[in-house]
Amino acid sequence: MLSRDGDVPGNRPASARFTLTRWSLVLAAGQRREGDANAALTWLCERYWFPLFAHARSRGSPPAEAEDSVQAFFERIVEGDMLGAADAERGRFRSFLLGCFNHFLSHERRRGQRLKRGGGAESISIDQVDAEARLQRELVDGHTPALDFDRVWALTLLDRVLAALREECDADGKAGRFVVLQTFIQGERGETPLAEAAERLGLSLPAVKSIVHRLRQRFRELVRAEIRETVESDEALPAELQHLFTALSRR
Repeated sequence: MLSRDGDVPGNRPASARFTLTRWSLVLAAGQRREGDANAALTWLCERYWFPLFAHARSRGSPPAEAEDSVQAFFERIVEGDMLGAADAERGRFRSFLLGCFNHFLSHERRRGQRLKRGGGAESISIDQVDAEARLQRELVDGHTPALDFDRVWALTLLDRVLAALREECDADGKAGRFVVLQTFIQGERGETPLAEAAERLGLSLPAVKSIVHRLRQRFRELVRAEIRETVESDEALPAELQHLFTALSRR
């Protein structure tokens, strides 16, 4: 939340919002503990539905078939123990989940099964309107399926972080402030545009500089918090952060 003067609280540890990794929730999805399983599946869908869809498309599946494949994959998690072997010792959850998905696709194709929309378990509710159009916007030049998965994973994570940052920045009656300041969060900008932002917001230039500094700090905290939920230890954070930045730089 923003403070009374419009600043973003600094020095708030990332762990304040994200207190534990989600490995235990993922395990619960395969162990049929209803409440924990639902929480795990919501977490999985919000972060990995679109990256897995991109991966299936990059492997050659038509849009509808790719959607059905991801839906069926998550249904299988609900129904059984597909992720029952997941544990923190496996390192990056991103890589583990992709391996499970590839195994699932290969297994279904060997069996000659046609994945049908809505078949099996109850459809998992998640808003994926215009997934193909979004994919075409974000993947200008296709790479390998694995690289496409990584890039869309990184973009999805970035979208979640920016949405959370917007909510904090625009709180307490300051709606619209984030739109003005967003361009300053991920890179340095010259004095003139920052001064223009200050004028638009009706604030002094020093005040806006302070807000931007805090937003950048909070942005980094939120990125680290998202990554921390999917690695086995803090020691693994730097490598996964570097992987995120590398994936975002690909076009």
